[in-house]
Amino acid sequence: MSFISKWAGLLGLLAVLVIGDQIRINRPGHKYRLTVEVTTPDGIKAGSGILAVVPDRNYNRSGRTTMRGEAVFVDLGQDGAKGRNLVALLAHRQDAKLDFDDINYVALRAHGAAHGNRVSFNDIQRQTGIVPVQGDLVPVLVSFGDPKDPTTARLVAADRAEAVLGEGYAIRGLNAEVVPNGLWPIDFGGALGEPVTRGIAVKLPWLAAPGDGAATALKAAGLPSGGEAREAFARK
Repeated sequence: MSFISKWAGLLGLLAVLVIGDQIRINRPGHKYRLTVEVTTPDGIKAGSGILAVVPDRNYNRSGRTTMRGEAVFVDLGQDGAKGRNLVALLAHRQDAKLDFDDINYVALRAHGAAHGNRVSFNDIQRQTGIVPVQGDLVPVLVSFGDPKDPTTARLVAADRAEAVLGEGYAIRGLNAEVVPNGLWPIDFGGALGEPVTRGIAVKLPWLAAPGDGAATALKAAGLPSGGEAREAFARK
């Protein structure tokens, strides 16, 4: 073996090790489908999204568990030209502030509540079935009078949805279901595994526009609108 071939082989091995380690660090700990169901005068409408939870696996352990995915948008049908809608944000209300981390633990805690025992991160991937998301696990819900205008955001109370959505509308329920990670990072669908849901910017176009439309939307809904505002709608 020549000197060049030897070093080429070593560099190739190093590249495989580096790529493999990056996959280990960034691979989701688990994925779950969050589904929102709404009772309407025209029947039950539902929307769902696949969210990925990534625990901190860095060697320095100075990071935090993170989320990939987007808020769940439910199309409730037409109301004139603008349509009714409900959006489950990637945030929870905690007193006078928004919590952007609790969304990471929704599936884990929902399974624990459903089965009457605590579920650990190591066990969550083995959980099966659809479980209800109730009480404090329900994320912040908002609705847009015009999805193209963030200033039309309104906070929706889970037990009084008709106050914003109109007569005949009610939150039927939210649920979570753990889904396989698939062959991440090539989980493009089908046998490869379900990818994280994307496309919220098509429904809320101001998210992709210049400016801070996310903060504007949260403020319009009467919610805190700090520097993390966009994380309420989308995480990379």
